[in-house]
Amino acid sequence: MSGTFIGMPKFQTAAKEALGNSQQRRNLQHATGTIRRKRAGVVDELNNWDELRQAGAAIKDNVLSHLDTYLVQLEESLTQAGATVHWAADAEEANRIVTSLVRATGAEEVVKVKSMATQEIGLNEALEVAGINAWETDLAELIVQLGHDKPSHILVPAIHRNRAEIREIFLREMGQVGTPPPTGLTSNPRELAEAARVHLREKFLRAKVAISGANFAIAETGTLVVVESEGNGRMCLTLPETLISVVGIEKVLPTLEDLEVFMQLLPRSSTGERMNPYTSTWTGITPGDGPQDVHVVLLDNGRTDALADQVGRQALRCIRCSACLNVCPVYQRVGGHAYGSVYPGPIGAILNPQLRGTTSDVDQSLPYASSLCGACGDVCPVNIEIPELLVHLRTRVVDEHRGGIPSGEQIAMKGAAWMFSDHRRWEKAQKGAELSGRALGKKDTIGRLPGPLSAWSDARDAPTPPAESFRSWWKREKGDPR
Repeated sequence: MSGTFIGMPKFQTAAKEALGNSQQRRNLQHATGTIRRKRAGVVDELNNWDELRQAGAAIKDNVLSHLDTYLVQLEESLTQAGATVHWAADAEEANRIVTSLVRATGAEEVVKVKSMATQEIGLNEALEVAGINAWETDLAELIVQLGHDKPSHILVPAIHRNRAEIREIFLREMGQVGTPPPTGLTSNPRELAEAARVHLREKFLRAKVAISGANFAIAETGTLVVVESEGNGRMCLTLPETLISVVGIEKVLPTLEDLEVFMQLLPRSSTGERMNPYTSTWTGITPGDGPQDVHVVLLDNGRTDALADQVGRQALRCIRCSACLNVCPVYQRVGGHAYGSVYPGPIGAILNPQLRGTTSDVDQSLPYASSLCGACGDVCPVNIEIPELLVHLRTRVVDEHRGGIPSGEQIAMKGAAWMFSDHRRWEKAQKGAELSGRALGKKDTIGRLPGPLSAWSDARDAPTPPAESFRSWWKREKGDPR
C-alpha cells in the first residue's frame, strides 16, 4: 500500500528536509519544465483562452451557488438510470460504505482508477484493514504503490521518480504481488510501460469490483465522466461486475453542454494536450453492457465548510489539472510530500486548510508555503485567485492565535509596528543599522543570529545593512530633506 500523510510536520520543517534531496529537485525541474512548455504551446493556439477560463469559472460559481439543488437533481438522475446513491459526510463514513459494498460482493480485491477523492479519504488503507487488496492501475499510481511511497503531484504522482528508480521498484516489488517484470528489464520507457501493462492485465481480467472517482458528474442526466490518458480507466469502468464511484460533491455540472468548456480547459492545463486520449462516460446501468451493479458515493468531507466561506469557496472550482503546481517556484524545489496531503502545491495550500481545518501544525503552515508571486493564479484554468486565498487563510490562522502568550514573531511584528509608526524612531533604527553594517565590514550576509532570531536567519541569506543608508546619503549630498 502507499504511504500515508498522517502526522506530517509543518510545511517549513518538511520542506527543509526535501531541499536536501538534489535528485528529486532535478527530477521535478525536468518534469515540470516539460509540462509547462507543452501547456504554453497548446494554450497559445487558442485566441479565446481567457473567455474559456471565465466561462469555466462562471459555470463552477453557478454550481456552488445552487449546489443543494444540483445535487438533488444528480441523485434523481442517477437513481433513474439504475445507480444506487450513497451520501458520505466524512472520510470515515465513505470508507465504511465502500468497504461494506465490496464485502457484499464477496470480492477480496478491487481495481482502481486514479482518484484524488479516494486518496483524500485513505480508502486503500481502509480496505487493507478490511482484508481487501486495492490495486492501483494508473501507471504513476502503480509506481507509488509498489514503492510504498506517497504521491507528490496531483496529475503525475510519481513525478519525483526517474526511470532508473522505477526500474528498481518494478524488479523488487512486482513479482511479490502479481506478474513479475521480464528478466533483463531496462529503464527504457517502452519496456517499463510493457511490464506494467502485463502486470495489470491479469488484475483487470480477474477483478469483480472496480472503484473510481469522477472528473465531472452531470446533474441533468446522471452521467459520470472520467478523463484519463492510459486506457486503464476504460478497463476498470467496463470489465468488472460492480462499479463504485467516490465523487466529491463539488464535481457536479448542470448539463452536458457545460462539459464542452471543461474538455477544452482540462487537457490543455494538465498534460498540455489539445484533447485527452480517453474520456469515459457512463449513466447508471446499461443492460448487458458494462457493470450491472453501480454505486455512487457523494462525498462531503469538509467541502460544505469551504462552501460557507465566501472568499475561500472559489477553491472548490478546482478541476485538479495541476497547472498551478508546475509553475510554482516553491513546489518545484520541495516537491509534493512536504505539503502533507494528496493535494500539494498552491491548490493544496488553500484546499487542505479548508477541507481539514487549521488545527494541525501542517494545515496552519500551508498558507505560508508560497512566495505570493502570483504565477499560480495566472495559469489557473478556472480563475481561482490563489494568492488572494493564501492571504485570506493566513489571516484566519493569525486570528485563531490571537490572545495568550505572544510568540517571538508576534513580539517582533509589534515592535516593527511601533518603530514604523514614527519617522524619528525609524531614523534611529537606520542609524543603528548603519553602525552594524560598518561593524560587519566586508561580509555580504549577516549570517546566523543568536537565540530565537536564529529561526529567522537560518532560512535566509539576509544581506548586511549598508554602511550608509539612502537617507544619510541624501542628507550628506543634498542637505536635510525636511
